Amino acid sequence: MTGSIERLKRVYEIQIRWTAFPLHPDTPEEGLTLEALFAGRNIDIPQMKSHLKTAAKDFGVDIGDRRKTYNSRLAQELGKWAESKSKGDEFHLAAFKAYFINGQNIAKIPILVDIAKSVNLSEKEAQTVLEKRSFSQAVSSDWRRAVEMEIRAVPTFLFNGQSLPGAQKYETLDRLMATHNVARR
Repeated sequence: MTGSIERLKRVYEIQIRWTAFPLHPDTPEEGLTLEALFAGRNIDIPQMKSHLKTAAKDFGVDIGDRRKTYNSRLAQELGKWAESKSKGDEFHLAAFKAYFINGQNIAKIPILVDIAKSVNLSEKEAQTVLEKRSFSQAVSSDWRRAVEMEIRAVPTFLFNGQSLPGAQKYETLDRLMATHNVARR
């Protein structure tokens, strides 16, 4: 989450609902280099990374020099479990940091268990949730919803049927709240 969302939560009577999204779901567990991911798509990877880094900085978010992409399915499943334990925001932020800043492979169970531990969730329970795939159906349901709603960007903000794709500055989200007469705290 960005500071924009945290600020909205402080100012408005809103709840944030995380929805899992099938971002490159065919990525193997060992990950793919960005070159392999974007092969044949005429994308200037250094330029794309530079643009992403600049955009993230504008939002007060640091990102590392990511060289690979990893399958996020298990991280999403563990995120759903963390939400059921009232630790969803903390887990998602820790997973983002592990992936975007530290370049960790969030498809690996030991890494995900460490992320859960870092936000004071039970290592043993996290391991069991991942091994049993306890939240697989919840993630599959989110994925179907994302496809049905034709969501193509991460993040996408949904509010009363209105879709706002991509990272947004606080002022844009504030206008959305005002347009819909959302109560202030």
